[in-house]
Amino acid sequence: MIFEKNSTRTRVSFEVGIHQLGGKGLFLSANDLQLGRGEPMKDTARVIGRMVDMVMIRTYSQSTLEEFARYSKAPVISGLSDSYHPVQLMADYLTMVEYGKDKDPIVAYVGDGNNMTHSWLMLASKLGFNLRIATPKGYEPDSEIVKDALMFAKKSGAKIEFFNDPNEAVKNADVVTTDTWVSMGQEDQKAKRIKDFAGYMVDSAMMKKAKDDAIFLHCLPAYRNYEVSEEVFEAHADEIFDEAENRLHAQKGVMVWLERQKKES
Repeated sequence: MIFEKNSTRTRVSFEVGIHQLGGKGLFLSANDLQLGRGEPMKDTARVIGRMVDMVMIRTYSQSTLEEFARYSKAPVISGLSDSYHPVQLMADYLTMVEYGKDKDPIVAYVGDGNNMTHSWLMLASKLGFNLRIATPKGYEPDSEIVKDALMFAKKSGAKIEFFNDPNEAVKNADVVTTDTWVSMGQEDQKAKRIKDFAGYMVDSAMMKKAKDDAIFLHCLPAYRNYEVSEEVFEAHADEIFDEAENRLHAQKGVMVWLERQKKES
């Protein structure tokens, strides 16, 4: 497990999951590797990939992850990059299944057009459900990722919509979700982002526009009274912490699937 970015849920879910599956997980921060002294990523990948069964990387640049995967003999799992957070979305979707929100759902994502938005785009466009994304102007998701999602949506029948008004996006939604407005590495932008995201906090008034039995999801950590009000967070705490627990189950599922693929190949 290689961590360039700090983590709570990703580290614990993978480390505990590996242990429960009978394996041994190695935690490696950037300071634990020769990468910090200038060793090329491809050389690190060629060494580690010969010694382990699989690798999980939580990093900043998507290109870092992809370069490692290119040179590693062991399969590589994305634990997060600035572009995507796929293992989180697997847990989110598992939570939707548990709460009965996986049958033709309308999902409303409110907030920054970040790696979580991109991952929701991939999930919805491949599984074929309705996704509404509400972002302030200037914070829209990456245009190339949107292009890919719309291509997948043509095959799956997904309906992808974009809004600048979060209240419009949330109308009659089955699932409402958000993420922090200030991700790791963006701390110097905090004051500007808080100003730019005025009106995007998911509060009780906004949630009332969703269906009466709508669930609320948050990948955590949550900053109360910024992207979500304290009232909404606590009212939906069961869903949010089921979602957090599902990181463990989803991560184990990914690892079991990968091991089976190796045996079958």
